[in-house]
Amino acid sequence: MIAYCWARYWFRIVCVAMIFAAICVNQATALYSISGKSSLLESGEIKVASSLGTTNEDSKNSLEQRSEKSKSFLEFTKDYIKGWPNRIREDSKDSFLKRDNITALLLAGGASIALHSSGADGQLARNFNHHRVFHDFTDEGLNIIGSPWTHFGASALWYAVSAKNKDEFNKERAWTMMRALSLTSATTFALKAIRHNDAPNGKRWAWPSGHTSSSFAAASVLHEFYGPKVGFPAYALASLIGYRMMDSGDHWASDVVFGATLGWVVGHSLAGRQKRLEIAGLEVLPFMAGPDGSQAGISLVKRF
Repeated sequence: MIAYCWARYWFRIVCVAMIFAAICVNQATALYSISGKSSLLESGEIKVASSLGTTNEDSKNSLEQRSEKSKSFLEFTKDYIKGWPNRIREDSKDSFLKRDNITALLLAGGASIALHSSGADGQLARNFNHHRVFHDFTDEGLNIIGSPWTHFGASALWYAVSAKNKDEFNKERAWTMMRALSLTSATTFALKAIRHNDAPNGKRWAWPSGHTSSSFAAASVLHEFYGPKVGFPAYALASLIGYRMMDSGDHWASDVVFGATLGWVVGHSLAGRQKRLEIAGLEVLPFMAGPDGSQAGISLVKRF
């Protein structure tokens, strides 16, 4: 038991390290490249060809420009962190003030109350306890895959790699994923603190399930961005994680029902806002023509 607890403790430390590494990877790579080239220039191993018209001064200017780019990444990250409370408020309005979303959450909340007050939660928990499906490696593996720490770490790496490759399209998608996960986690934590009930195995702050809400938020974002070919397998995995949370006794069925609905609402709301309109694989963009911009229409663009 002690070894198991330590394993989970160290896993969280590794996830935090992954997020930190993802934020810094672009800057570290750039600084390494700059320092390496600077040392070569100082040792005289790089010779400037006069026939190409290049000079040592041009090389120094180029290195200075790259140094500025490497610094801008952390400055960019700091600006985003400073504006995080405002973004949480904006994303909350988009997710929780729409009529359809309010209806879905109210229905899920009503289902949670019915499951818990009727005793169905207890009956299902006892059944799961007597007929467990996941044990040892599979149980802990699904626990790690469904952890919000894992989702944040993967999203941060996605963002860092996209920023390093100057892939604005995927960088924006990764940032949307991080925003969806942040809002889902913040809402889940707040509801846990308000409800403050115990899980079947005695753990505290059961409702709603954080693993389930985070998994369904990630699946919903992927579904919006990449369609059913990616979305449906992601939903299947999220459902499996929700099942595992009940199978292990970490959560009641009511916790999983509301957590899945919460993640679905947030993921679809935020990713749907960022998704680009496409027709037959062609991106639909506004088109303005004429000297005064009086002619308006749409253009279909295919990126290669």
